[in-house]
Amino acid sequence: MAELKNKDYNVSEDGFYGEFGGAWIPEILYSNVENLKKAYLGILEDPQFQKEFHALLKDYAGRPSPLYHAQRLSEKYGCRIFLKREDLNHTGAHKINNTIGQILLAKRMGKTRIIAETGAGQHGVATATVCALMNMNCIVYMGKTDVERQKLNVRKMEMLGAKVVAVTSGNMTLKDATNEAIRDWCCNPSDTHYIIGSTVGPHPYPDMVARLQSVISKEIKWQLQEKTGRDYPEYLVACVGGGSNAAGTIYEYLNDLRVKIVLAEAAGDGIDSGRSAATIQLGTVGIIHGAKTLLMQTEDGQIEEPYSISAGLDYPGIGPMHANLARTGRSEVLAVDDKEAVEAAFELTRLEGIIPALESAHALGIFRKKQFKPDDNVVVCLSGRGDKDMETYIKYFDSKI
Repeated sequence: MAELKNKDYNVSEDGFYGEFGGAWIPEILYSNVENLKKAYLGILEDPQFQKEFHALLKDYAGRPSPLYHAQRLSEKYGCRIFLKREDLNHTGAHKINNTIGQILLAKRMGKTRIIAETGAGQHGVATATVCALMNMNCIVYMGKTDVERQKLNVRKMEMLGAKVVAVTSGNMTLKDATNEAIRDWCCNPSDTHYIIGSTVGPHPYPDMVARLQSVISKEIKWQLQEKTGRDYPEYLVACVGGGSNAAGTIYEYLNDLRVKIVLAEAAGDGIDSGRSAATIQLGTVGIIHGAKTLLMQTEDGQIEEPYSISAGLDYPGIGPMHANLARTGRSEVLAVDDKEAVEAAFELTRLEGIIPALESAHALGIFRKKQFKPDDNVVVCLSGRGDKDMETYIKYFDSKI
């Protein structure tokens, strides 16, 4: 770990994490992104914003989320496993933390129309939820493939008053939904705020989303202190696609080298199968959706279509924070394939009575790949609940009967 000393893993003033990040955007979006960059820190750090934000997190979203000692899972893997229960938040995932913060920011910036992209649908539901709460117009872009495999979340968004636009370009998944949302923002720059759901996109989005999600690691600190007598674990574990739940889980510990970071990305059918979303394992440096990062691309720079059983991890890029953490060795990234993730989900369900989202199941999949010591405290972000994935789980279960 000596090479990690004296580094700052937070974003720089010009929006970079090491060599990754920045704002690589078309001219038509320059004023929107520049205005957001100038405004976001002042708004987020304003005491009145913080008061309103934390009141809604407490009374509307249901925070703090519990830190649960999973005793039977711990016994099986020979360490002390704690689950940060983001699945118990209102709307069923960590996404609500970010959307509450961004809708409050949008109001303060005088925006009246909200757009968003979504893969698994949890960010779309969380965005539609806060738009209903704040009486704001909401349009959610979602790949047609994801619309079909996440029908329940689509119906939730529509019930909440959002317009869901099924995107039919490309692989019809998260990348393509993001493309369409950016096109919309280009056409409606003055009245529209784009609520990006992960730590991706041009600066300041990766930093802004990470700050709003950092409530997760702030709570982990005091909850661990209560349960173990110290405020840090040996390991933090999360799944990573774009990277918002992971960013929130590790934010308060980024520069604390006592804490090791283990992230799980989606291997799909396998790293070498040609059907994967393991960006950190397979990606090279490039630019996607306004940021310089690692992405899956051909030798001539064409984006390769990702694949994962999990709609929320089905993205060809990675947030610049996570690209930097992986490149510098601050994080260890393990690839978990579809089968391993589903089996980890069934294991948690049978051992602890908790049905996780497919995204979270990838994080749980690391326990079959990595050994821990008996006195290691390992905190896993259980980023979402499995309601939305029941059709996939049922198909898997039925195939085993």
